[in-house]
Amino acid sequence: MPRLLPARTPAARLLPVFLLAALMLVGGLASPAGAHPMSTSAVLLDVRDDRVEGEVQLPVDRLAVAVDRDLTRASVLGADRAFLKRYTAEHVAAVGADDRPWTVTLGSGSVRTIDGVAHLVYPLGLRPPDGRVTTFRLRYDVIVEELLTHKVVVTVRYDFDRGILKTDDAETLGVVDFDTQSLDVPAGEGSWLRGFATTAGLGIEHVGEGADHLLFLLMLLIPAPLVATGGRWHAAPSARRCIVRVVHVVTAFALGHSLTLALAATGVIDLPTRPVETLIALSIAVSAVHALRPLVARGEVVVAAGFGLVHGLAFASLIGDLGLGRGSLVTTLLGFNLGIELTQLLVVALMMPSLILLARTALYPAFRIGVALTGLLFSVSWTLERAALTSSDPFEGIQTWLVGHPLLVAVAVAALAVVARHTAPQAPSDGGGTLGAGAH
Repeated sequence: MPRLLPARTPAARLLPVFLLAALMLVGGLASPAGAHPMSTSAVLLDVRDDRVEGEVQLPVDRLAVAVDRDLTRASVLGADRAFLKRYTAEHVAAVGADDRPWTVTLGSGSVRTIDGVAHLVYPLGLRPPDGRVTTFRLRYDVIVEELLTHKVVVTVRYDFDRGILKTDDAETLGVVDFDTQSLDVPAGEGSWLRGFATTAGLGIEHVGEGADHLLFLLMLLIPAPLVATGGRWHAAPSARRCIVRVVHVVTAFALGHSLTLALAATGVIDLPTRPVETLIALSIAVSAVHALRPLVARGEVVVAAGFGLVHGLAFASLIGDLGLGRGSLVTTLLGFNLGIELTQLLVVALMMPSLILLARTALYPAFRIGVALTGLLFSVSWTLERAALTSSDPFEGIQTWLVGHPLLVAVAVAALAVVARHTAPQAPSDGGGTLGAGAH
């Protein structure tokens, strides 16, 4: 009699299924973790009037497979330097609409870690034969000629006439791979007006999002409805005089920052960023002290012009980051300055009517001192941080909120002015035709 196997329980019959499922699950989880991340190449283009510049970024690990060599960070800049540059140059080409080839040049290579992967980076130059950049076809098959799965992302990161001026505006044109080894690059489109409008927007953004510039402007505006007499602030005798003073202050600041902005953008002066940013923080502190008690009679114009020179250096840093050519520099400066002035005028329009109204009441000294002390506190905190004396700014959250809600701040001040006008005592006269509500 054959020996009968004992009957298996339902759990025992399902055990192989559980084991198989477990193996599949483990295998499925282990596969992605063990896979090497797919590296990609990138071609970044800066389109100018007479040439296209940019760079080519090649992941070293993919490049090694494509050229069948053991490449390392050291070897791509050493023993394999000449071979790799020649190989790359042979696989990049540009052709204009008239089918005439453009000149292609590669600069000296360097190694940069991008997204955690070592990349060999070459500066790229493309020049049309007639010296006028128009739409062209970029032909590119570095690495992708050998690796079917490799991808190359082509991006325009600067084109003034199309309003592409900074990283946030960069436009991805498409992806080059084994099947698609060329694509059209739009150029010579748009207009100077579009670039002008974009740079004006940068000026608006730079001031509108800059808590330090806004606070400096506010510190200048607070004493604007007042006059300095005997080392103290007194309310100005008329709204007209307040407006004239504001015009003088804003104009002086605009002239100051326009001068240094132009000098810095053209390379006449070049100062490191950190000292400039520290000076800006100090300028706010001085303006806050001046708002508390006049440092010099009718000194706001002098203060505004002097510190406008410092702020212009900070504005120039953004222009410098754009890497503009001389052809668009004048247009850029004009557009950027227009954006700054428009933002300043908007701040003046939002704040000055309320400040003038408040200055006619006995509440204004308390308001002015409170705002000035807040500005002084913020500026001291910025100064310490920018001078590397502290590691962070404890008031950053408050500043960010205030900058993010300008209309709410303006409405709050306007509401305070209306309430004060109807409830607070009016400013008493100092006997000389000047109201003394702002006196302190």
